[in-house]
Amino acid sequence: MKCPFCGSNSLKVLDSRSIEDGSIRRRRTCEDCGKRFTTYERIEMTPLVVIKKDNTREPFDRNKIIAGMMRSCMKRPVATEDIRQAALDVENTLANMDQTEIPASVIGEMVMDKLKVLDEVAYVRFASVYREFTDVDSFMEEVSKIIKKPKTKGK
Repeated sequence: MKCPFCGSNSLKVLDSRSIEDGSIRRRRTCEDCGKRFTTYERIEMTPLVVIKKDNTREPFDRNKIIAGMMRSCMKRPVATEDIRQAALDVENTLANMDQTEIPASVIGEMVMDKLKVLDEVAYVRFASVYREFTDVDSFMEEVSKIIKKPKTKGK
């Protein structure tokens, strides 16, 4: 590793900490220029590939899950950290499935399960786009499923 400021190879680790997502945060200093910087290390796993509806494939991107959940939770009382944690949970579950190619439908269902616990309105918003509701009846059918089920908040 080289110093991002001067390019020197003379680096010293000042502090190492484990982070919730399984990566390691290291605080480093360059012994030549004296500047400090932070690096993050994580285990490189076999990359997950998402099989889309049209059978195209693309690399899994947790940020896409976060962006979709953020849009669904807009103007709702859901903390950004809760959304990030839910996306990380989905990614970890997928990584533990021992499959390298995952259908987008599996990921979508997992995201909807997470949103159902976080915020029911956000869940319905996400479901309306994900399930491509074409009329009010299909929308109302999804809402009635939530109304009939007992509340699961706090789990």
